[in-house]
Amino acid sequence: MSNPLPSIPPSIRFALVGAGHIGWRHAAQMQRCGILTAVADIAEEKAAHLAQTFGALAYPSLDALLSAGQPDLVAICTPNYLHAPHSIQALESGCHVLCEKPMCLSGTEARAMIDAAWQAERHLFVVKQNRFNPPVLLLHRLLHQRRLGRILSFQVNGLWNRPPLYYHNSDWHGKKDRDGGILFTQFSHFIDLLCWLLGDLQVLSVAKDNFMLKGIAEGEDTGVILLKTDEGAIGALHYTVAAYAKNMEGSITVLGEKGTVKIGGEYLNELDYFQVEGMEAPTLSASRPANEYGSYSGSMSNHDKVYDELVKALRQESYDLASAVEAEQTVLLIEKINQWQNASSI
Repeated sequence: MSNPLPSIPPSIRFALVGAGHIGWRHAAQMQRCGILTAVADIAEEKAAHLAQTFGALAYPSLDALLSAGQPDLVAICTPNYLHAPHSIQALESGCHVLCEKPMCLSGTEARAMIDAAWQAERHLFVVKQNRFNPPVLLLHRLLHQRRLGRILSFQVNGLWNRPPLYYHNSDWHGKKDRDGGILFTQFSHFIDLLCWLLGDLQVLSVAKDNFMLKGIAEGEDTGVILLKTDEGAIGALHYTVAAYAKNMEGSITVLGEKGTVKIGGEYLNELDYFQVEGMEAPTLSASRPANEYGSYSGSMSNHDKVYDELVKALRQESYDLASAVEAEQTVLLIEKINQWQNASSI
């Protein structure tokens, strides 16, 4: 950004578009870090309930919210296909933006969002809360310090469950043009961590199929992707929402010349295996519980850490948040996977 950012008042004025499950999580953090001034949702009763709970004003649309006044930052918690237009609208109105994952559903949209932030001279951040999981931070540090030596191979498993009810209760889940498919909706955090930990990745092969959700969700419910890093390491991502009855595992294993580390648990929240030259397995702080959404569980609940860093960014202090350009890399990699010409049905 070429010019200094405008000064932020002592109490940051937040606004929120999207009053669903994740919107409530954002609202709590906004109230902790500043003032939640406005909530917008086309389901006006949902907006009114959330707004009343936090002492904010409710609006039936983002248009109405922005017309009523300019908050310092708008959090975008709407369905995936609305992330790009809502983010761009808020940026062009003069607000900073924190967008929930996924950033958007195409590389073209991602670039338009980044360009809008640049032209408006405003921050654009995308929520990547799993970067704050203690074992993930440990692995990132080990890789940055090259403690594992040359990386040879890696394995990422996202073995989760989404029941038919998850799709039947939504007008956008399972619709490819609205949620983008499970790589965007469930597993963009896994793709982000692959890029953050291992750098640029080449797609070597893709196999995918829809075993359990035919006629319920568009696109695959299971896939396996063979990948290669710029430095030559090979690995695979196995992702599914067809695990029986509940989420089973979210894991990343990295094998190097001088060490092997596996992050496991259901949500990349446990240090399952640690064997590194010259090091003892560390004792890590406890991970947070998963986000609970009634009939299913999501990723780790680290939104407090996201907002702590967000406040630093708005105060023009040093901060640690995923940049919009990093989030764009996740979108581009998923786009490459989805466009893979020789993808086979199992």
